[in-house]
Amino acid sequence: MNQEEKAKKNSKTLGVIIGMIAFAIAFMGVKYLFKNDITLELKKGAIELNKLSPQQVDDYTRLDSAASIGKTNFIYYYTLLSLEKSEVNLDTVNKYLRPEIIKGVKENVALKVFRKNNITMDYKYYDKNGEFAMEISVTPDLYK
Repeated sequence: MNQEEKAKKNSKTLGVIIGMIAFAIAFMGVKYLFKNDITLELKKGAIELNKLSPQQVDDYTRLDSAASIGKTNFIYYYTLLSLEKSEVNLDTVNKYLRPEIIKGVKENVALKVFRKNNITMDYKYYDKNGEFAMEISVTPDLYK
């Protein structure tokens, strides 16, 4: 093999190695950006919802605020306007309210991005005195 053929072979090998490194860097970069994108989108969603809060949901419930945790959780904070913590019946909540919330998460078009990204949605309820009363957590396995 002459000098020119060796140079071509080395050049091709170097090109393949550089291509593989560039691909690996690009792949990791896209993965990193996507991770940050959903985190940023969740934060933006919470900020937008907080601009509209507090808002009366029904006669008994007020949405006070929202927050996000990384790329996995979106949290809604509610107040039960006429109930104290001791009056919250968890059996009734689990029988009626929880299935309705899960159904809403499954069907609400606005939550499609949450479902697509396997976001857990936490619904935290506080009583009329501001005491924590209950939480309903809707994980991807519940809405998929």
